[in-house]
Amino acid sequence: MQGLLHQPTGKPLLATSLSEQNKIVATRAAVILPWERAAHGQDVRAAEARLEEAVGLTASIGLIIVRKAVVLLRMRRSSTLLGKGQVDALAAAVKADRVDVVVVDSRLTPAQQRNLETELGCKVIDRTGLILDIFGARAATREGTLQVELAHLGYQRSRLVRLWTHLERQRGGFGFLGGPGETQIEADRRMISERIVRLKKDLEQVRRTRGLHRQARRRVPFPVVALVGYTNAGKSTLFNALTGATVYAQDQLFATLDPTMRAITLPSGRQVILSDTVGFISELPTELIAAFRATLEEVAEADIILHVRDVAHPESAAQKKDVLGVLQGMARDNMLEQDWSSRVVEVLNKVDLLGGAETLPKTEDTVAISAITGDGLCSLLARIDERITTGMEMVRYRLALSDGAASAWLYQHGEVLHRADEEEQTDITVRLAAEDRARFERQFTHVTALLA
Repeated sequence: MQGLLHQPTGKPLLATSLSEQNKIVATRAAVILPWERAAHGQDVRAAEARLEEAVGLTASIGLIIVRKAVVLLRMRRSSTLLGKGQVDALAAAVKADRVDVVVVDSRLTPAQQRNLETELGCKVIDRTGLILDIFGARAATREGTLQVELAHLGYQRSRLVRLWTHLERQRGGFGFLGGPGETQIEADRRMISERIVRLKKDLEQVRRTRGLHRQARRRVPFPVVALVGYTNAGKSTLFNALTGATVYAQDQLFATLDPTMRAITLPSGRQVILSDTVGFISELPTELIAAFRATLEEVAEADIILHVRDVAHPESAAQKKDVLGVLQGMARDNMLEQDWSSRVVEVLNKVDLLGGAETLPKTEDTVAISAITGDGLCSLLARIDERITTGMEMVRYRLALSDGAASAWLYQHGEVLHRADEEEQTDITVRLAAEDRARFERQFTHVTALLA
């Protein structure tokens, strides 16, 4: 790894095209990772892994990557972030490779972004802007698109001054009135603020609707199992393998964004709702942590949290730390119960790349699987069954053989362990959640409960 630019990447990397309105045709990009020695040390492997992640993010919006580099920083410059010599070297590389967009995998201030664009003579995007563009291209539901637009507007509002540099801040006749540039900026800020207010109202309406749906699920309660994990860990592939669904799943960062839910049947016959959520990523922009509150709400409502990890990835441990950091932040903000960690099962995915599930040690809190080959999926379903069973009550009911409604209710909502039919009545031993038992006994008051 060098302090200046690497050599060109050779064969350009072109991601799968998005919809026509989001596709950027033949746009050549350079990906730059500023790496601070003071903050990160000399961990070359970590720097290269972070650079490859930035390359994957950039490729996912259809840019042609012609150059990538790790740039070592002794200190962050307030004007351009990079040092003067590094900016000059980057400008020469941009010109030589005919680069249209430089992606800087760091958060830039509006001034730094503007100065770099002036020095390099091309468009500059920072990490936050890149992720916002990806989210904007992938969000499919109404709530997802509203949330992304809200995050975009908040990000753009602080950068409006860049859009109107061609209008000078001329003074009026008395020396205290702003010129046309200032007027246009204020007008745009006002329009953005008004749009943000409308978006927040729309989002509250959507959230109220989601709340009603959640209440409806509680009235016919099925346990909720939420998939969480670092982006590209294989959550959507696992979701499809367990549910038979066709949720979009590719070897691509942020392939899916909106939460998707499907019912699955466990080996015990019990039904649960499986929820696929957005992938986490290191240094996720704060605008998007708030924007994707809906996905986080699904995690907060979950009875079991499956933390899907790409165990074959060289930075798997660091990715785990990033995911747990977000969940811990949710707990600090009271979005997640403090005992959330007791509901987590680690799912070590992609073991096919390591030789199979048997190559990893078995523990109570982990399950080794391959969502692609199906290896270990039966063990995972059994583990979910086991976790849901914990805390359930075993109860025995005596009911008439002709009481098909009560019998069907127990089979649908509980796990029937034993049944003894007599001439006119039957004894059913069933395992039920406490709330299900209360609902059953309220609805079927004529049924006799016995000691299990």
